[in-house]
Amino acid sequence: MLPHTMFKKTFLLISTLILALQAGAETPYDQFDLKSHAGKVVIVDFWASWCVPCRRSFPWLNAMHRKYANQGLVIIGVNLDAERSAAMTFLEDFPPDFGIYYDESKDLAREFGVVAMPSSYLIGRDGEIRQKHFGFKVKKQDEYESAIVDALHDALPVEE
Repeated sequence: MLPHTMFKKTFLLISTLILALQAGAETPYDQFDLKSHAGKVVIVDFWASWCVPCRRSFPWLNAMHRKYANQGLVIIGVNLDAERSAAMTFLEDFPPDFGIYYDESKDLAREFGVVAMPSSYLIGRDGEIRQKHFGFKVKKQDEYESAIVDALHDALPVEE
C-alpha cells in the first residue's frame, strides 16, 4: 500500500471516530458483550454500507438514542461489511450517536439469524429478544418506537 493511501485510510478512520464521539456516540466496541448492558433495553442493529434502508434507519436510531438513552436504551450497531473502510465511509456520511461493533467473522450475525439488511433486535431488560424486524420501513417508525417504549416501561423481575 502506498504511504499516502495508508495515511488517507488512517485519517478517514480517525476522523470518523472523532465525528462519532463528538455526536455523543459511545466508543467502538472491541468485543460484543450484551451482559455488560444487563437491566437495559438494547437494540442490536445489523447494517452494511451498501444497505439503502440503513441510510434511513441510522438517523432514526440516532433520534431514539437521544430520546431514550437516559431511560436505559442502548443501541449497538453491528457492521457486516467485508471491508472495514466501506463501513468508515458510511459512518462519515451517517455518524452514529451509538456504539458500533464490526462483526468481521460474521459469527454474531449467524448467532442472531440475520436474514436482511438492516436486521434489528429489541432486547428487553430481562435479556430476552422482544421483537425483531428485517429491513427498515419509514411508515413503521411509530410501531418500532412504541415497542421501545413498552420495553423501557417493563421492570426487571425482582430477585428473591
